[in-house]
Amino acid sequence: MTVRIVTDSTADIPPDVARELGITVVPLYVLLDDRVRRDRVDISEEEIYRRLAVGASIPTTTQPTPVDFADVYQRLSAEADGIVSLHISSKLSGTCSSATRGREMIVRKCPIEVVDSQTVTVGLGLLVVAAARLAAKGKGFAEVAAAVRQMMPTIDLLCLVDTLEYLARGGRLGRGRALMGSILGVKPLLSVKEGVVVPVGRARTRTRGLDWLFDFVCRFDDIQDVIIAYSTTPQEAHELADRIAPMFPRQRIMVTGLGCVLGAHCGPGTIFVGVRGKEAPR
Repeated sequence: MTVRIVTDSTADIPPDVARELGITVVPLYVLLDDRVRRDRVDISEEEIYRRLAVGASIPTTTQPTPVDFADVYQRLSAEADGIVSLHISSKLSGTCSSATRGREMIVRKCPIEVVDSQTVTVGLGLLVVAAARLAAKGKGFAEVAAAVRQMMPTIDLLCLVDTLEYLARGGRLGRGRALMGSILGVKPLLSVKEGVVVPVGRARTRTRGLDWLFDFVCRFDDIQDVIIAYSTTPQEAHELADRIAPMFPRQRIMVTGLGCVLGAHCGPGTIFVGVRGKEAPR
C-alpha cells in the first residue's frame, strides 16, 4: 500500500529529508522585477536576502495554481493508493484553495485529502515529515490522514524577527500591526495561532530573543521532533540546536534555510523553531 505525501514550499523541509522520505514539494511563486519565479527553483534564498539588504523593491508572493496541483496529483495517483496533501494555513495563503481546486480538475485514481495545517514553515514541516514517516512504514491512507489531524495540536512554533517591517508590508501580521509603534529597538517574537501570525513577546536584545526560543523548547515534556529554520544566520541556528541537544538528540534536530516566500515576508535575521510533542504544549 502506497500513500504519497504532498506539501508546498513554505514547509521549509530540508531538501535531503524531502528526497529521503519521498515528499513532493509544490513551489509557491515569487514576483520580483515583473518576473514570476518558483520558490527555490528559479530563485534562491540568497538572492531574496541580497535584494532586501540593499533596499530593492520588496518581492511579493502568490500561491501555486490549481493546474500545478492537478499535474502533481495526476502523476502521483498513477502509483498511489492515496495522497495526503498538507499546506500552509488558509488564513495566510490561497494555497489550500488551489490544492482543492486542482484535486477537482482530475479524474482521481485514488483518494486525495487536502489538509489545512493552520500553521506554516517549521510547523507545517513537522507535520509533513511525521506524515511521510507513517507512509514509509506502510500505514494506509485513512490512517495517515487521521494521524495528521490528531498531531496538529501537538505542534507549536516560535519565531524571532529583527523587524516587523516585512510582515507588515505583506499583510501577514494580523493583530501584530497594533504593536508597530511600540517595538522599535526590541526584537519581536511571533507565533501562529488558529492559522494567523500573532505577537507573543518582545526581547530587548537578540541574545535574549534566542533565549526565548530555547525556553520555548523547554516547555515540551516529551519532544518528538524539532526543526529550526533561519533566513541569514545559520551559525545562530546551529548554536541553538547544540543548546537544545541535551533535551533531544542533536542528530535528529533538523536545521534548514527559510525559503524565498517566508524569507520575503519575514526578512533577514529571522529564526523559527518548531517542536512536535506527544501532547499539546502547555
